[in-house]
Amino acid sequence: MSRRVAMQVSRLLNSNSTIAQASTFLKSTPMLGNRHRSTMASQEKAKPGANGEDDRAAVSSYWGVAPPQVRKDDGSPWRWNCFRPWETYTADTSIDVKKHHEAKTVMDKFAYGTVQALKYPTRLFFQRRHICHAMLLETVAAVPGMVGGMMLHLKSLRRFEQSGGWIKALLEEAENERMHLMTFLEVSQPKWSERALVIAVQGVFFNAYFAAYLISPKLAHRIVGYLEEEAVNSYTEFLEDLEKGLVEDQPAPAIAIDYWRLPPIRRSRTSSP
Repeated sequence: MSRRVAMQVSRLLNSNSTIAQASTFLKSTPMLGNRHRSTMASQEKAKPGANGEDDRAAVSSYWGVAPPQVRKDDGSPWRWNCFRPWETYTADTSIDVKKHHEAKTVMDKFAYGTVQALKYPTRLFFQRRHICHAMLLETVAAVPGMVGGMMLHLKSLRRFEQSGGWIKALLEEAENERMHLMTFLEVSQPKWSERALVIAVQGVFFNAYFAAYLISPKLAHRIVGYLEEEAVNSYTEFLEDLEKGLVEDQPAPAIAIDYWRLPPIRRSRTSSP
């Protein structure tokens, strides 16, 4: 990952600011903002590179339809189909990760108590296997945005009303969390027991969160707030162990470098600018 705070805060980014950053990025990058050039890039044939090999990025198709080919500013092919250059962003390191919402109402206390009760079994299971713990957190963190976006989508259809942009914001949040998972998978391969735990936890959490959202969307979002707070605490412990040398500081994977617009060579832990 990138900087210390980016490691903690990337999941807490406001989706609306992400949309604004994407718009600014499009305006500042003519190749990406020009639809015609993107279309031409998708239609041009592959040209052999210096080594005589095809320089196109590997593509995956859906029902036999290959996605449009996109290239970087330097003309090299964009290697990722799960996200495009205009969907990347730089982490907002100005967010106060120590901010805490005091639980005063019965609903808030229930949300806080639920999250506190759930954190201990996972910490006991993973101990100091931080990356595997992070993978579990990300599979859970990617659920609320999808559930919330789905519920608002159906509500908009039922009531014939606008959503105020929150459907897209919540779905983007779910996608952002999924990209965190894809990043951690690049640096660690989970064991079968950890994969089984992820399947079980995701199944239980999805249905429980869906039920909570039906009862009270406010309660559901408050649970997410406290859940993200615990995730920041978990990543802080991860960073402290990196600084102590208890965990190997691995190179940032290529998918993280492109998604967070990092310099070509970065480590999991870097000093603040």
